[in-house]
Amino acid sequence: MLKLLPYLKPYWKATLLAPLFMLLEVYMDLLQPKYMASIVDQGILTGDLAHIQKTGALMLGVALIGLIGGIGCTVFSSTASQNFGADVRKDLFTKVQSFSFGVLDTFKAGSLVTRLTNDVVQVQGVVLMTLRMLVRAPLLAVGSILMAVIISPRLALILAVVIPLLVLVLVIIIRKGFPLFSKVQKKLDIVNTVLQENLTGIRVVKAFVRANYEIKRFRKSNDALMDISIKATRIVMLIMPIMMLIMNASIAAVIWFGGLQTWQGTIQVGDLVAFINYVTQVLFSLMMVSMVLMNVSRAKASAERIHEVMETEPEITNKAHAQTNVIRAGKIEFDHVSFAYNTYTDDKDPNGPTRQENALTNINLVFEPGQTVAILGATGSGKSSLVNLIPRLYDATEGTVRIDGIDVRDMDLTHLRSEIGVVLQEAILFTGTISENIAFGKPNASQEEIEEAAKAAQIHDYIASLPDGYQTIIGQRGVNLSGGQKQRVSISRAILVQPAILILDDSTSAVDLGTESRIQKALKNQTKRSTRIIIAQRISSVLEADTIVVLDEGSVVAQGTHNELMESSPVYQEIYRSQLGKEAVVSG
Repeated sequence: MLKLLPYLKPYWKATLLAPLFMLLEVYMDLLQPKYMASIVDQGILTGDLAHIQKTGALMLGVALIGLIGGIGCTVFSSTASQNFGADVRKDLFTKVQSFSFGVLDTFKAGSLVTRLTNDVVQVQGVVLMTLRMLVRAPLLAVGSILMAVIISPRLALILAVVIPLLVLVLVIIIRKGFPLFSKVQKKLDIVNTVLQENLTGIRVVKAFVRANYEIKRFRKSNDALMDISIKATRIVMLIMPIMMLIMNASIAAVIWFGGLQTWQGTIQVGDLVAFINYVTQVLFSLMMVSMVLMNVSRAKASAERIHEVMETEPEITNKAHAQTNVIRAGKIEFDHVSFAYNTYTDDKDPNGPTRQENALTNINLVFEPGQTVAILGATGSGKSSLVNLIPRLYDATEGTVRIDGIDVRDMDLTHLRSEIGVVLQEAILFTGTISENIAFGKPNASQEEIEEAAKAAQIHDYIASLPDGYQTIIGQRGVNLSGGQKQRVSISRAILVQPAILILDDSTSAVDLGTESRIQKALKNQTKRSTRIIIAQRISSVLEADTIVVLDEGSVVAQGTHNELMESSPVYQEIYRSQLGKEAVVSG
């Protein structure tokens, strides 16, 4: 929690004013029993109606001043806590945006969602409670103890016994509760992950009639969250009955011994009433402290989870004096490149990643500027891993990737990625208009440029046929577009930025052959100066490529034109025959 306190610094005025206003309210609350004692002793017992009225009016005035203090504290504490939460959430989101794919592989999406929402809310709530209750309760407790001692030092000895007992109970419950709250947040992560996966893949679930299975899976994780939450809540709920028992016993003791002192004449009735009020305030204050501390223990778990993300260093960052404006032609070189993904296991230090077996091994390739390069290979052969190294979505484990003779690790990331257009396997669209999605990489693009990119991707005619045209709102993740339409919008987005390097990672798999052929021709016209890298499952998509690279189990097993590979590469021949058997036989 302390590591997040700097987020309150910009709002130091509100953070300071909140407890000051609370101090005013507490002071007014401490005066009330004193005035009540005066009414009893000097008003009721003596029959002085004027004193009762005068003191009653004074109590009303004090209450109104206390109300002003309470309202002021609420306003300023809310201002400070809400701004605190907003800033933490903003920086947490910004931090996640800086993560490389390798770091994102270590955090589940559901866990990040929980940290950005529930965990931030928990910490924000504790800041609010701290500026209000955790200020009010100790001040009220200390003030009430002092007032009680002033009234009767002998009766105050009861508090000397009760308070340590209450503190002991509180410490025991908090020590047992904190580990459980950490588990609650982890179980909530699992629930969010299952929920997110189900909502994302709801169409697959329905298509395969797996709703019952998903319901059972969610019920299992939800029940696990419920069980640990009940266990944690039970411990918290122990505070209330134990505190009430101790408080009632204390009040009974005060009445017993105070009554004897009243008979002996050592304490007045009004002072006894005031003493009971002060004891009640002390005990209620300790109850407030206990509830706040339980929330603090839960927020501590959330703060640690937030801090874990904040302290995670991105694997891929700019070097000092990183080079800009160095990508010109788009020549790509892979020099003895090997790559392996990081993995984290439960039985190892989570901060110590281990390496899987190589996804790529000793890759040596050169893609000349303006070439169309096709990459073929079976699933898992390393095609996507290879192209992900170019824009530094991952960094090579060994070797060097160069663009125009310069190591990509020496380039400014913004410059590097702005010169590379990428269309990933999964066409990701965002809620907004079609125009906004196409212009995602170039927000200031003109309507003419947007339409030219859409025409090249063979999606313009469809968009123009819609009632709202390019202003048509796309639903979440492009739900109101087909797979092929989403892919073509994604291709438009990449074409629009006119990159030096264009990477199409199996981005026409949902498009028919005729449309794919037209897209390929348009790409050559629209991106003449770009080095085009095409990952494809269909061999018919790459027959006219300048060079074809065949990968197998992370290694380059063949490279050349279609005709060259048909003569020299058994692997390529097998792929060709498996997909175009009849044509292969005829040509043979």
